[in-house]
Parts: sequence; C-alpha cells; structure tokens
Amino acid sequence: MKSFLLLVMLTACSAVPQDLSGKMFTFPQKTNTDYVSLTASIQDFSSITVCHRSFTDLKRDHILFSLSTPSNSNDFLIFWDDKNKELEPHIRDQTVEYGWPDYKPNMWHSICTTWDSSTGLVQLWFDGQPSIRKYISSGSNIRGRPIIILGQEQDSHGGGFDINQCFVGMMSDVHMWNYILSPCEIQSYVDIQNFTPGNVLNWKALNFQITGRVLIEDKLKTCY
Repeated sequence: MKSFLLLVMLTACSAVPQDLSGKMFTFPQKTNTDYVSLTASIQDFSSITVCHRSFTDLKRDHILFSLSTPSNSNDFLIFWDDKNKELEPHIRDQTVEYGWPDYKPNMWHSICTTWDSSTGLVQLWFDGQPSIRKYISSGSNIRGRPIIILGQEQDSHGGGFDINQCFVGMMSDVHMWNYILSPCEIQSYVDIQNFTPGNVLNWKALNFQITGRVLIEDKLKTCY
C-alpha cells in the first residue's frame, strides 16, 4: 500500500482542485528535479498577498515561493538568504532584504508577503509579526501567464533550477490573493482561525501537479 501511495505521489496530476486541509507537501531530498506546480487562472496582478507555512532544517539558501512570467523569472519570489540571515522578497526582478534571526529550524513558520503596484511597497509578516514596509517596484502590474512553483527557484520561465537553492522540508496552507489582506486577516491566517481562502491559490481547492519525489502527507503536528 505504501509503495502504491508513493507511486501516486510521484505521478500525481491534479485534474480537478483538491482539498488539502490537514495535509502538507513533503520535499524529502535535495534535487533540481522535484517540485510542485500550482495553477492560477488570473494573469494580471496589481497587488498580491501570499501566505504559506514551512518547516525545514536547511542551513543554506533556499526558495520558499516562486512565481515567474514570460517577462520576469522573479516576478514574485520569496527566498531565504542563509549567509545574511535574510528573507528576500523579489518583485518584478527587484529585491529587498529583511533580516530575520527568528527563522529557526525544525519548527513551523507562517510567512505572508504583500505587494501593491500603485505604491510599490512590500511587507512581510513572519509568524504574525509585521516588518516595515519597503519600496521595491511600482508603476506596472505583474502580467503574463504565471508559472508558480514550490520546491525550486525559477531562473527562467518554468525552469533553470539550481540544486543548491531547492527547498527540503514540509510546506502547507499555501494561499494567494490578488489583493492586500488586512492585518487582522493575516493574523487570522497565522492563528489558524477562520479567514477568506485565497482567490488565486486556495489550499482547500488547489489545482496542482507534482513532478518527482514530492509526497502528500498528513500535516506534522507537535503533541504536548
């Protein structure tokens, strides 16, 4: 039964949205071939909020979320720079840095990132704690067919993966909205309370495709 389940996970292609409530993607090994592609029907974004939870023990650079379009490989990307201990949002191929020493290994972290094209401001919410708002890119929307990938960082539209930037660990509760969530809505997400699911990516109705050795498992929980 376990071998059959693994085979299903290795070849899974979601024909219809799936409810992944209580589940997580497990990325068990360092590769440049294993990832999850997420499908979004919207192709024009004037603002974005992305929230996810991740669990890893990596002590190197790694990707957390990668959205590319034909015009920009890093149109909306969230990256951990281990050398400088920084979370780095990339918008329209521009980057800002947030030093975050509380990004500790072997525990769940909730990370939300917001960006508004009219102001150009980006903001991070790490385990419910807001960062300052920084200017990154304004004046144009993110447009074009998006390729959204978990587990690998795109250096080209849908490819260009670097094995030394891959994610190894678990990821869950991925949501994306085409608007800015309020602080109270973000806190509700962090606290796992009632919140409006993402209208671009919705973990409870997720359209995705798995490539390589990525598994769907019950979400890891700590017992006290």
